[in-house]
Amino acid sequence: MAMKNVMGIIYTGEKDSYLRELTLMRAIAALPVAGRYRVIDFLVSGMVNSGIKNVGVIMQKNYHSLMDHLGSGKEWDLHGKNDGLYILPPFLTRENVGVYSGSLDALHSNFGYIRRSKQEYVLLCNSLIVFNANFNEMMDAHQRSGADVTMMYSRNPDLRRAENGTYFEIDAEGIITDVEIDPTRPRHENTSMEVFLLRKDLLMDLVDRGAAHGYHDIMRDVFQRMIRDAGMRVRGYAYEDVCYRMDSVQSYFKFNMDVLDRTVRHALFDEAKPVYTKVRDEMPARYQDNARVHNTMVADGCIVDGHVEHSMLFRGVRIAKGAQIRNCVIMQDSVIEEGVTLENCILDKQAVIKRGGKLIGPNTYPIVISKDMTI
Repeated sequence: MAMKNVMGIIYTGEKDSYLRELTLMRAIAALPVAGRYRVIDFLVSGMVNSGIKNVGVIMQKNYHSLMDHLGSGKEWDLHGKNDGLYILPPFLTRENVGVYSGSLDALHSNFGYIRRSKQEYVLLCNSLIVFNANFNEMMDAHQRSGADVTMMYSRNPDLRRAENGTYFEIDAEGIITDVEIDPTRPRHENTSMEVFLLRKDLLMDLVDRGAAHGYHDIMRDVFQRMIRDAGMRVRGYAYEDVCYRMDSVQSYFKFNMDVLDRTVRHALFDEAKPVYTKVRDEMPARYQDNARVHNTMVADGCIVDGHVEHSMLFRGVRIAKGAQIRNCVIMQDSVIEEGVTLENCILDKQAVIKRGGKLIGPNTYPIVISKDMTI
């Protein structure tokens, strides 16, 4: 079936407290990753590459950075007259102050957009996990199976978390028979990737009935009950490729460091499935006389005159002479002055480390410097 009969909905309202300073001013979906991208780029690009032409992004608090990044959707070719990219900020009332109680609340608040859409199916995603999928294969499997709902999962053990995440038990026919949500010790090896495919009319019926019963979360309050009590066929679809969960400072740091590995990078940035992002016109990166750079991704606009090893430099970063940078993620337009030593650090945008500064964090827990901070 042509994917143009599928609409994509991305819910960006995940809990972000574990990412500390990195999400004080932005949603997880807007987190800068891999030198020039944002977390949401992978989902939107995957939908577009699969043929989806109607994508709605449900936002809530701290969504200005995400709105600025997505813009009109031009970079993803989602700016035509028919369908396209729809930014769905929260509908503010005296009762709703911009924070949904859960994904079901968010969907119910955007019923008008869902109802007006012409597509027959809905691909519903959270933006917590970074992966680059071809959703055509999931759609084919869904139609062949005759299931009411198909849920994507991964057996990657790195996605498992104590007291966090959703885990499936799946029988020999691929049917999900049990769901655990936020267990202290996950008992099932199949971790939900928070991607659901189902008919639009079924989704609207489930959301409407859930809202009428005072439910808030579509996974916990609706899908889990469907699997346990309602007798609906809910099928699992295994995603076998590289994927990362962005739910802590450590996982964010690990993702960026892993992208420096060629195998991981080629799996995420497959030529057949390009990842699109907002274009920023910059001069090419410039290496000065004293520059020594090893195993580092350097984005356009950078000026490097120091020693950089195994690091991620975003656009417009400046590294002065005598600086020693190792195992660091340095975001856009940050400035590292002469004689600075940084190891195992994450610098948010426009951070400045003054001359002679020294910050060395442990391998397992990097130091985080907030946006616009000078040290």
